[in-house]
Amino acid sequence: MKDVQSQVDERNIYLNKVGINEFKKPITLKDKNSEVQHSIATISASVDLKAEERGTHMSRFVEVLNDVHNINPTEIEPILKTMKERLHAETSYLEMTFDYFIEKTAPVSGKKSWLDVQCRYEASLDDEFHFNLTVETPVTTLCPCSKEISEYGAHNQKAEVAITVSFHHMLWIEDIVKIAENNASCQIFPLLKRVDEKYVTETAYENPKFVEDVCRDCAVELEGIDEISYYKVKATSLESIHSHTAFAMAEKKRS
Repeated sequence: MKDVQSQVDERNIYLNKVGINEFKKPITLKDKNSEVQHSIATISASVDLKAEERGTHMSRFVEVLNDVHNINPTEIEPILKTMKERLHAETSYLEMTFDYFIEKTAPVSGKKSWLDVQCRYEASLDDEFHFNLTVETPVTTLCPCSKEISEYGAHNQKAEVAITVSFHHMLWIEDIVKIAENNASCQIFPLLKRVDEKYVTETAYENPKFVEDVCRDCAVELEGIDEISYYKVKATSLESIHSHTAFAMAEKKRS
């Protein structure tokens, strides 16, 4: 059959990326405890396209991704290498988002439940392999100003801490979640009995944090991890008494 994609294109325009978006597939992940958990990934896969080539072969992206089942940072580079080879490209790209589940134990009752965090892989391969991991963790913040100026109480709200890292050696999603939780006013637990609700309410009250505080405190902890070559922290407060949200961001590339 005639291969239309392989026709010569005379417009002489190089395309940085061509590929597929919103491709979903089941994946298998390994957690820090060496257990296996299953999730569903939403994937964007692409390559560059030479100026003289009219199109790429989109079906090959699906073929490559269908052959992949285990999705961990160590498996990403071989996927990108296969994409480059199958599509005769100079650079390949992969973005993937998925839910990851962490078992949480309520602080007083000991009740167990599962917290889902949003994760994202962003990777590319040209002459070198580039990889970023982003983990978005829900937490609680309590406003220091509200506590200071109020005769009783203080407004508190759910917040989100998105931490993006590049690293030389393996970092676990659980470790990144713990950094976000350690530097918030309080952790979030999906299941709370009344004794737990009392605990988290009082814990947050005794540990007020602006989004600026959360962002800086996370950055300080990330600075102490030698394996990290790049990080970005974005803390977002889903304000309980305002119609807007508030955020703070810090970013640093390290040698």
